[in-house]
Amino acid sequence: MNPINTELGQDTVLVVAGSGRMLAQAAKSAGLKPLVIDLFGDLDTQAYAEDFRQVTSLAEPDLVPAVDYFIKHYAVAHVVYGSGFECHQESLYYLNNRLVMLGNAPDVFAMQLEKSAFFSVLDRLNIPYPEVVLNKPDCAGGWLLKPMRSQGGLGIKRYLVGDDEVAPVYWQKFQAGAACSALFLADGRQVQVIGFNSQWPTRLSGNQEFAFSGVINSVDLADKHKIEIMDWLKQMVLAFGLKGLNSLDFIHADGCSYVLEINPRPSASMQLYSQDLLTRHIQTCIGGQLPDYRSARLPQVGYQIVYAGHDLIIPDHFEWPSWCMDLPKPGNMCRAGQPICSIIAHQKNSQSVAEQLLAKQQFIINKLEGFDRHGIYSQR
Repeated sequence: MNPINTELGQDTVLVVAGSGRMLAQAAKSAGLKPLVIDLFGDLDTQAYAEDFRQVTSLAEPDLVPAVDYFIKHYAVAHVVYGSGFECHQESLYYLNNRLVMLGNAPDVFAMQLEKSAFFSVLDRLNIPYPEVVLNKPDCAGGWLLKPMRSQGGLGIKRYLVGDDEVAPVYWQKFQAGAACSALFLADGRQVQVIGFNSQWPTRLSGNQEFAFSGVINSVDLADKHKIEIMDWLKQMVLAFGLKGLNSLDFIHADGCSYVLEINPRPSASMQLYSQDLLTRHIQTCIGGQLPDYRSARLPQVGYQIVYAGHDLIIPDHFEWPSWCMDLPKPGNMCRAGQPICSIIAHQKNSQSVAEQLLAKQQFIINKLEGFDRHGIYSQR
């Protein structure tokens, strides 16, 4: 029996996320049988899953029937959650009451979204971040308006005096610089940094210019700055009690780094690393301490989301390249600004990775544009 199965006591694990493909794939690779609840039921998610249920939202009323189904039919006892719970924290408490949660406890997750508490901890630890206010500024002055509960940069916009906001929100000074992240594993006391990453946003509309677009497992950051980030993480892990896989988003500019937020669950960047990170996530959460880890030189890998530039319907006989993931079902409507799929690229250096991602993205867009509204392909 696989060691991870022995630790769980069974080989099934429930995956719940807005999009469950990444965790389902990782669980399958780890020798587990993933049972998936997510919003999309993508083709590759279904292929990795032992069974799946597609729900209309991650709100508790929508989750309950699906969770009941898996507990009844598979006696599943453990759950791993991914992105999508920022607006549905009550669902994490529900899952935690029904199953053994492999990841941060709901209270730990909630504290990352309670910005007054989060930034108060950073103040106490003397960790820098772009200036934050919780009341509307008197002047625009380079402020960003940010939702308290969002993911992937959605809903962030440049603040203009007179803008209406839907609570809860906060305001943060815009800090120019390189957008970076650090993927790390924690046991509530200690931390292991898996890797530092470069990431970038994309503009989805006139006032939506900060949506997460892609990430590469390489960053132009001096060792002294990496050591500084690792020192901050040691303090934050202890202060917040973080466990399992997490990621830290930060901006680096002019020799200084500024913390933006912690994503207290497995992030998209885990796909850039060859180690069996989900196994280590589970071992840490169950065993209570970090497993042995030795860093190794890794190939340059990039991941990117392909967004729809306009409304389109996925053709019935669309052939997806092998480097595409999160594959929508034929007939699905992708609205402008919504993800079509994800792509991945491997190259010798980060510049080549970025160029290949752009080329692959354009290939997918051109190929989809080749189908007319009846789903018939015509070479253009």
